Amino acid sequence: MHVVVIGATGNVGTSLLDALAREPAVTSVLGVARRRPELSVDKVVWEQADIGTDDLLPLLADADAAVHLAWLLQPSRNEAQQWRTNVVGTGRLLAAVEKAGISTFVYASSIGAYSPAPPGVVVDESHPTDGVATSQYSRQKAYTERQLDAFESRNPGARVVRMRKGLIIKPGAASGIRRLFAGPLLPTPLLRAVGVPVWPATRGLQLQFVHSHDVADAYRLAIVGDAQGAFNIAADPVIDAPTAAKALDAVQLPLAPRVLRATVAASWRLRLQPAEPGWIDLALGAPLMSTKRAHSVLGWWPVHRADDTLAELVQAVGRSQGLPTPPLAPSTSWRGRMAELKSGVGRRST
Repeated sequence: MHVVVIGATGNVGTSLLDALAREPAVTSVLGVARRRPELSVDKVVWEQADIGTDDLLPLLADADAAVHLAWLLQPSRNEAQQWRTNVVGTGRLLAAVEKAGISTFVYASSIGAYSPAPPGVVVDESHPTDGVATSQYSRQKAYTERQLDAFESRNPGARVVRMRKGLIIKPGAASGIRRLFAGPLLPTPLLRAVGVPVWPATRGLQLQFVHSHDVADAYRLAIVGDAQGAFNIAADPVIDAPTAAKALDAVQLPLAPRVLRATVAASWRLRLQPAEPGWIDLALGAPLMSTKRAHSVLGWWPVHRADDTLAELVQAVGRSQGLPTPPLAPSTSWRGRMAELKSGVGRRST
């Protein structure tokens, strides 16, 4: 089986390549990325391409399955650039997949595609996917769900799998996650010494995390199996304030939702960090996901607990851990931090 992985150098992509290297049913893998990495994985050869501009059809020759992981989270201050890669790029890739006649397409959707639900409500895969209107990320994920709907209607014989994951983390992605969501001013030596001292106890703030290796296993099962449709992918326990405080040995800080959002919005406008305030709207508005279908249909079960994975990530950020791919490579020197500051903190892609 020959698999093409588009967006293969990021948090999930690097874990998926490792999973496919161990999968007997997969004979070869083409890893596609905007920037060629210094990474060698069994069965994997590399091609450099941008889904927003390059000819994608030659990359799909002889593929039995295509996996779409490519997604631009930054620049948060230029949604038009994100849209060209994430939405227009997805449309271009789907057109190439259709023309190539690939029978299996696996897409990295997200909890961010779901419409809001009341706090504590747990939803299955039938919940509407119209997104959270004030979140850039959510708007784009919701739109790509409509692109997939149109693709499936045109190609009823294709097997399409939509992975709607929670927040995906692993220690090896610590440097990349720090650059995407915390920015260059985060004092990693202090984080290494004292960890996260406080966690916001905000009404409605309940997060679902999942380890990148567990997500990769879900993709592996989808690629080599015959399941199709949408699957919610997340690990227990749900991370609320008491759970996070216990996992991180932190103090719970009571914080009203509007205060939390205003704080993030102000720090973003001042270019102190790169995460736009819509992420708070998404965190407060997104529903909790049931993973029963992933267990019963896909046969997927996470190995890592969400609270343990969160604690490991915080420790890894303090140690500036990373992997030898452009999105994940550590950049801890003062020169690297200065380059992030000069780029405008959220004005350019990472």
